[in-house]
Amino acid sequence: MNATNTELYRLALTDAPFVIAAYAVLWVAFVGYLTLVLRRMMRLEKEVVLLEEAVNRRSTSA
Repeated sequence: MNATNTELYRLALTDAPFVIAAYAVLWVAFVGYLTLVLRRMMRLEKEVVLLEEAVNRRSTSA
């Protein structure tokens, strides 16, 4: 290997922990966002079921 390649590999390897940390932060943020969206979706599904039951009760009683 010539000196230029050795220097490039050395620089790339010293930056590797930062790249790994950046990807870890992105994955944690993505999983957190996905969890938030899924929880909201579940809450909305429960609310839709309650509204459907209320509409059905109102339509059968009228």
